[in-house]
Amino acid sequence: MKPLFSFLASFLVLCVITGCWDNNELDEYGYVQAISIDQGEGDFIDITTHFYNPSSKMQSDMATSAAAQGINIRTTGETFFEAMREIPTKFGRKAKWDHMRVIIIGEKLARTLNIREVLDFFSRDHEPRGTILPIIAEKSAADFLDIKPFIEQTIGQQYRKMETTGSLYSAKTSSLPLYDLAIQLSSPSKTSAMPYLHKNSLDNKAAISGVALIQDGKMVGLLKEKDTETLMMLTDKYKYGVFEFPCMNHEKKQIYNKESLEIINFNSQLVSKVKNDKVTVDVHMSIEGTTGELRCSNLKTKQDMERFEQTIKDQVEQQIQHAIRTFKAKKVDVLGIGNQIYRNNPKLWKQLEPDWNDKLAQMQFQTHVQVHVLSTGMNAGTIFGKKENN
Repeated sequence: MKPLFSFLASFLVLCVITGCWDNNELDEYGYVQAISIDQGEGDFIDITTHFYNPSSKMQSDMATSAAAQGINIRTTGETFFEAMREIPTKFGRKAKWDHMRVIIIGEKLARTLNIREVLDFFSRDHEPRGTILPIIAEKSAADFLDIKPFIEQTIGQQYRKMETTGSLYSAKTSSLPLYDLAIQLSSPSKTSAMPYLHKNSLDNKAAISGVALIQDGKMVGLLKEKDTETLMMLTDKYKYGVFEFPCMNHEKKQIYNKESLEIINFNSQLVSKVKNDKVTVDVHMSIEGTTGELRCSNLKTKQDMERFEQTIKDQVEQQIQHAIRTFKAKKVDVLGIGNQIYRNNPKLWKQLEPDWNDKLAQMQFQTHVQVHVLSTGMNAGTIFGKKENN
């Protein structure tokens, strides 16, 4: 009796859950890999949606297949939703947003419009994920979707990998998911640093390096690679990288007179203090690494190593001061000092907030950097091929 009852119960459950009342066929959707958003004529927004092309897998020519992996559909509208609804009329499929890799915003739009408005759809709709990576592009964002991917199947995935690996291994840009950007723009400082996509001056190919400074939703400046590297250090987002510095007792600045340290372990902390409405910030930084290149230094004794570490420390402090001067001149709290004060004392922040931009320009920083070279990478502490004197 019991087996019969179990069979009938299972049969009834299967009858309830069978059916395809809400089915959607694969050929009804186009899977978005990337999207570019540019300032159009008048109040219009120009959008280029980059779709994955699965039919290219059927092609026998591998070169042709790689080039045809993406399809660009260009639409326009006064709102993002209006432009998005125009996609089926040109593409014949409904856009599917939950596999999107990057959002590329043109620099002209980022400097004139509040990017909160153009990104609102991606936080409100149920399909886009908070892990999408937003990027600011030099001049027109749409132009960067016409570029063929180097190794990935689509240019959207290519840019995503360039941003994440570039941030992790070189610290010359940041990696900023959409949900982190929303948190930063809604913070007391209202400041963020978004990755910058541009054409490389050496080969005119696409590269992601440097960051665009966003203040209260608009782009207000641009940091180059060296200052970006320092910013990643100051905000404790530096993971791995190579730090270059001039040879000891060398006044020339040519590249062949520089040495390098491969950074393995890195930690930093910013401690803000407020006294008589004046803000001071203590920068504590600890760097551990191994020598990457020796071009003019001999590390044979303990004293040699101490001088070598002091040279690195001096160069790090110089870069910190240069970056801080840039932040002060632009009056951009990209380090999040205001956020730190707000977390520790919300009442004090309310007093400082009205004149915060002026206080940024007058802020004093004190740096405390520790450098420890773990090894020279091999037993000898002399330049490659150079005989070690006893």
